[in-house]
Amino acid sequence: MPKKPMLTYKAIGWLLTYPQADLIAALPELQQVIAGEGLLSVSTENNLLRFTAALGTGDLIDLQEAYVGLFDKSRQASLHLFEHVHGESRDRGMAMVNLREIYAAAGLFQDEGELPDYLPMYLEYLSILPDKEAKAGLVDVAPILQGIHRQLARRESAYAAPLAALLELAAVKPLAVEAEETEARDDTPEAIDRAWEEQAVAFGPENDPTRGDDCGRASAMVARMNAQSATPSRTEARHD
Repeated sequence: MPKKPMLTYKAIGWLLTYPQADLIAALPELQQVIAGEGLLSVSTENNLLRFTAALGTGDLIDLQEAYVGLFDKSRQASLHLFEHVHGESRDRGMAMVNLREIYAAAGLFQDEGELPDYLPMYLEYLSILPDKEAKAGLVDVAPILQGIHRQLARRESAYAAPLAALLELAAVKPLAVEAEETEARDDTPEAIDRAWEEQAVAFGPENDPTRGDDCGRASAMVARMNAQSATPSRTEARHD
C-alpha cells in the first residue's frame, strides 16, 4: 500500500508563498493539515499557529510589502535554493533544467512563471514522495534552510516559524543567532545598490560553486539531483 503524501511539507510551502487572498482563505485548511498529520512538536506547531493567525489578521497590502522586502530584496534570505548554491554562476541554469526534469518524472509541473528552485515548489515535490525520500530531500537542503532561518531570526521576522518547522522535520538544529551581526545585511538601500552594480565575471577557486559559504552549499542535494537526472525521465520537462 503506497504511503500517503506528506501534506505538512506542502502546507508549510504554501505558508512561504507570496501572500494573496487565496492563501489567506486557505489558512484554516492548512492549519488542519499540519495539526492532523502530527509531524511537528507541540511547541513548533503552536508557533506555526501564531504565524498563520498573524497572516490571517494582517492587512494584505502590508503583508505583501513585507514579503517582498524580506525575500525578494535579500539574497541571504532568498527562497530560491540555487541562489545559495550557485549564485549567478552558469551552473545555476543547468541545475534548473535538471530539477525540472526531476519534477516532470514525478508527474509534477510548475507554473510557467516560477523557477523550479523556489522553496515552496521544492516542498510540493517532496510532499508526493515516500516518507523516507521526502525527509532525505529535506535533509539535503538543510544547510540552506539553516542559513535562511538565521537571517529571518536576526531580522525578528515571523517567517522564521515555518523555517524552524522545516528544520525540525529534517531533525536539524537551527544555527545560533549572534548577539551582534558579523555579516552585513544585504537588504539595505546601500547594499541593494551595490548588488545592482555591474561586476566582472571572475574565474578561479574562489568562485567554485562547491565551496561552502554561510548558508552551506547543499552538496548532497546537487549530487542527488545529478544522479536522478542521469536516468531518463518518464516525461519531458516543461521549459519556460
